[in-house]
Order: sequence, then C-alpha cells, then structure tokens
Amino acid sequence: MITKSLQILEELQHPTGLFSASRKDIKTGYNLCWIRDTVYASLGFEAVKNTAAVKKIYHALLDLFLKHENKIGWMISQPHPKVPFRYIHARYDPVEMCEVWEEWGNKQNDAIGAVLFKIGELENKGMKIIRGSNDLRILQKLVNYLEAIHYWHDKDNGMWEEKEEVHASSVGACVAGLRAIAKVDGSSVPQQLIENGEKVLQQLLPKESETKEADLALLSLIYPYNIVSPQQRKIILKSIEDKLVRSKGVIRYLGDKYYNNGSEAEWTFGFPWLAIIYKQLNNPEKYAYFTRKTLEAMNEKGEMPELYYGNTDKHNENTPLAWGQSLCIVAMG
Repeated sequence: MITKSLQILEELQHPTGLFSASRKDIKTGYNLCWIRDTVYASLGFEAVKNTAAVKKIYHALLDLFLKHENKIGWMISQPHPKVPFRYIHARYDPVEMCEVWEEWGNKQNDAIGAVLFKIGELENKGMKIIRGSNDLRILQKLVNYLEAIHYWHDKDNGMWEEKEEVHASSVGACVAGLRAIAKVDGSSVPQQLIENGEKVLQQLLPKESETKEADLALLSLIYPYNIVSPQQRKIILKSIEDKLVRSKGVIRYLGDKYYNNGSEAEWTFGFPWLAIIYKQLNNPEKYAYFTRKTLEAMNEKGEMPELYYGNTDKHNENTPLAWGQSLCIVAMG
C-alpha cells in the first residue's frame, strides 16, 4: 500500500519539484500547486527516508519564493494597506511558478509557517536543505514578512480558504515555523515575534477561531507542529472525534458548505491524520481503527479522494488528493 501510494504521489509531481493538488489534467483547478499541499506532500517522502525527493521539493519551494522575492519585499517595506493581492499567494502554476491570481481566499499565513517549520526542522535534523546565501536570504524575508503582517492577530483565510478570522491553525503554524527556523545558523528571529504568537494561540485554544470550535485544521497543531500541551491535545482530539468524524471521512467543521449535498462533505485525509497522531501517542487500538478507516476510504485504485459527499459512497472529482495520499504513507510507514 505504501509503494502504491508513493507511485500515485509521484505522478502528481512536476519536473520543477512542485505538486499538482490532484491530477495534472483535472478541470477543477486542482491541477495547480498550493504551497501547503506541497509541504504536506513532502511528508510521505520523508517518512520513507527519500532524502533526494524531500530536498527537491524544498528547493522548488525556495525557488518559488525567490521568483517572487520583490513582492515579498514590498510587503515587508510597506505593510499597509494589507489588501489580499499583496499577500504571498497560496497557489501557483506548477510549471512556470507564476501566481494564479483571482479574487479568492489566498491569505493563508499557515502555508508560510509550514515552509519555515519543515525547512527548519529538516536542517536541525541534519538534512541540509539550504543551498547557500540566496536560500538563507529568502527564508529571512519570510520571517520578516510574518513580522510585517503582524501574523499573530492577522485575519487570514486559514487552511480552508474561507472567512477572514484569526485562526489558531495559522497562528500555531507560524509560531512553530519561527521556532524551528530560529535554530538555523544565519537566521534572525526576534523572541518577541514568537511570544506574540504564543500568547494569542493560548487565548484561542482549544478553539480554531471566534466562530469555529471543533475544526479539522486543529490537528495540524498536534501533527506536524506538536505545539499544543497534552491537555489541549486531549480536548482537540475529543472534540474532533465526537463532533466531526463520519463514516467515510472527517468533516472540516459543523455547517461546512463546500461540496455540501444536504450534509457536510467527509474529508478522507482526516483518517490517516488521526492514525498518525495515535501512532505517535502509542495508542495501538485507535491507530489500528483509523488505519482501517483510511483503507476503507480509498477508492478501487488505491487513491485517496479529497472527500465523499455526506452520507454517501460517492467521492468528488479531486482524486487522488496529493495531501491525503502523503498522509497515508506517513500513517502506514
């Protein structure tokens, strides 16, 4: 199953190193590359210790930011007005590495935190991602960018690209990213910048935002970021399992309108995500349960769809979803 999932994931990668979110020929827009999805796609290759593949992915992301360095610098030097088009965009053409712009929920601060977190973590583990001064310079600019937008109380669109609010999953990703990159030689991260985020995160948790209590995005604060206390982790897991787990997946939050057929869509990657967490918590019973649910959520080709329509066995066209396929590899590895 791991071999099959790796094969599926590799088919979604472009020569640049970036990933389409789903099939390269799909018409829904998921042929494009999201920063966050590419970071999560890397986790599968890391799990099977494919160092070359991991490096290729992060070098591609660094090249992407370097291509748009002037725009990042513009926000740093003149952070107001904070209108959406001035933010680092969440989505790109995976071949040309150019922004795909439209009026859409592109303010996604967690994506920047995710990149800083993984590059910092990999560097600290001894996997040399940073190639030289250009990479170090752009990583520092990402730190300065988060400072310029005041990430700790910046209302972004969050992981689900929806209502602008202060999201715990976004603030937490940035805190984790800043903590990790601060340990890399040559970087400069003011301690106050981290503490600002930590303070707001503690005020938000265990909720995701002012309007969302139980939310699938909160799992990111447990894995990969590991940024919540044991008590917070317990509350988050209980809330998600009690309120959001369904037969074919995990709904993102109560009342979710995306692909809603009368009830909320069931996102398959919630199952391997929970399996990973329970594996790390050394809970074999729940790990086995969510691994089994993961296998049941796959289609006949071994693909992880983005979601199933609520209370049905019919999945949507965004299949396979790179992010979900990668989490399967981590869960089963």
